[in-house]
Amino acid sequence: MQTRQFWISCDGLRLSAILDRPNGECCPLVVVIHGFSGYKEEPHIIAVSKGLNEVGFATLRVDMYGHGESDGYFRDHTLFKWLTNALTVIDFARTLDFVTDLYLCGHSQGGLLVMLAAAMERDRVKGLIPLSPAAMIPENARKGELLGIPFDPDHFPEALEYKEGYTLGGNYLRVAQMIDVEAAIDKYPGPVLIVHGDADEAVPVEVGIAAAKRYRNCDLVLIPGDTHCYDYHLDQVVDAVKNWMEPRHGGR
Repeated sequence: MQTRQFWISCDGLRLSAILDRPNGECCPLVVVIHGFSGYKEEPHIIAVSKGLNEVGFATLRVDMYGHGESDGYFRDHTLFKWLTNALTVIDFARTLDFVTDLYLCGHSQGGLLVMLAAAMERDRVKGLIPLSPAAMIPENARKGELLGIPFDPDHFPEALEYKEGYTLGGNYLRVAQMIDVEAAIDKYPGPVLIVHGDADEAVPVEVGIAAAKRYRNCDLVLIPGDTHCYDYHLDQVVDAVKNWMEPRHGGR
């Protein structure tokens, strides 16, 4: 295994990245994105990445704006900024001479992010893996609710405290309201795997089920009794991803 940690430049800001490459040969690469308030070295992010490495895929884990070791402040992050990050990371991945095909994988808000990015990059992204995707964020924002916290959807607060130490600026809400998840789903024709715990306390499992039904070519794996970050059956999540991805490695 070859591991390299480095920075990716995005509009003058640094994104912290880790590239894990299973061997010196050409292979597909999966960009793996964490969720809201997460980072690239969370246990479930590492576990899924290692599982992908085991079946011959390189992985590129990246901290998004305002998260982990990357530049920016959590309060100032928005899904538009994250989308700019994702498109930059995809452009970077395409410069790597060993990459044969490109896949996207994201957890929670990162799952929503890769759903949006895949629609924009549908000619480049070979497959998509949203894990417990928080696809309800835009619709909830239009209704005046975020992560269980109510607000006036027509008069945005300057700041919204999610929990101690995590405050969001009003621009997060303004941006979220403008995102059309269903249009993004309809734009992506490639294969999709959605994995969701059916006891998810943060993103109702019905959100993942609805997205899976709307995609044209989607497999859905539900993990019985598991939570948003797969506290009980992470091994089942990794197996689901490996089993779905291994046949897609053209060189194996």
